[in-house]
Amino acid sequence: MNEDSGSPELNQLGSGKTKIPASPDQAVLETFVNTQPGRDYRISFHCPEFTSLCPITGQPDFARIDITYVAGWRCIESKSLKLYLFSYRNEGSFSESIVNQILDDLVAVCEPRWMEVTGAFTPRGGIAITVTATYPDDAAHT
Repeated sequence: MNEDSGSPELNQLGSGKTKIPASPDQAVLETFVNTQPGRDYRISFHCPEFTSLCPITGQPDFARIDITYVAGWRCIESKSLKLYLFSYRNEGSFSESIVNQILDDLVAVCEPRWMEVTGAFTPRGGIAITVTATYPDDAAHT
């Protein structure tokens, strides 16, 4: 079995000190070395309890955020991702902006071969919104 021999760059996992960042800008997304960089395999995260705020009314928005990617040289550490996603709870932003910002932030830290972020926002006013953003962009129009 080929495992990462320690990950000194991971500071949040197992720290015993879980503090939710006040905003996504203050969150720290951590990564670790992909031990199988020559293989295309998909990694998926599902956050069924995502919350943010409507930037106009301040009312809460609820969503399920699904993230799937094919790793390059780095993989996303799940606890840091959880804290990053939780940091949106006080963030006023439209659904479209949130999903695209999550994609941009994750691509910046792990440089995946491919990534897709979907936000399925629960209905408000009788309309549900689903937003999907893909990296690289050329796959977005298919």
